[in-house]
Amino acid sequence: MRTPSQDFSVLVISSHRDLHLINLVDGLNRSTLKPTELVIAYMGQPNPAPLKSSIPVRVVHCASTNSSALPLAAARNAVATAATTATLIFLDVDCIPASTLCETLVNDLRVAGGLVMAQPRYLGAAGFPPDEGDGGLMRASIPHHARTSLAPPAGEPPAATDRYELFWSLGFAVAAADFELIGGFDESFTGYGGEDTDFSFTARNKGVRLSFSAATMFHQHHGVTRPPLQHFADIVANSRVFGEKWGRWPMTGWLAAFADLGYIKWVTDARTIEVIRHPTAGEVAAARVDAPY
Repeated sequence: MRTPSQDFSVLVISSHRDLHLINLVDGLNRSTLKPTELVIAYMGQPNPAPLKSSIPVRVVHCASTNSSALPLAAARNAVATAATTATLIFLDVDCIPASTLCETLVNDLRVAGGLVMAQPRYLGAAGFPPDEGDGGLMRASIPHHARTSLAPPAGEPPAATDRYELFWSLGFAVAAADFELIGGFDESFTGYGGEDTDFSFTARNKGVRLSFSAATMFHQHHGVTRPPLQHFADIVANSRVFGEKWGRWPMTGWLAAFADLGYIKWVTDARTIEVIRHPTAGEVAAARVDAPY
């Protein structure tokens, strides 16, 4: 029998990812421990067709104050504010939860507290068998090359880490009280890049523990660009915000790539980024690769 301590909210933000969202909800419907509610923030998108969900769904809308950027930080704060339970699971719209993800994260959060991150596996362009559950998703996916070793084996308690720079909002659990203590996501970050690391660094400064869970999620394929030129303006702007706040640069690999390609002049010691030119639409398209991550 479910106890009040097992009440939790799953929080998702989405913008025109309707099919991925349907697959996410299908995964939640298979959960061994179902959420009390699913809270969705639609960014710049009217409600799509109603979702087939065995879980109560609540919807909020989040408009961007910058026409070129999705309000990712503000949308995450909006779903957290709208949640009615004391336990929050943030799940990226591209991720399908394993049937045990919610139950594992809720239990691991009870053990470890703080921020508890799930582990992603990546689905390829061929997709996955829709009727085979976790088994089909496992066979159709691969682990992240750099993160598999961070998670404990299935059934083991969460593994604490001081590697706060590795935090992703892709899938994690946190008590609502700790989310409030951290102050949520800093809405000075607009669009893509930097807001996750800023959130985790603030958590570290507030004494909020970070750990990795064996809970598994399956990231749906959508192709990537290397470097992420489609987010060029956001990454530059958010790097400046992060640098002013923390006295160090985030996303250094991407900034170095932008500099090597002649888009920016990046003076690391002086904390300055000068934009030389923006990538063209053709250059963005040429940077796209068919890779799982």
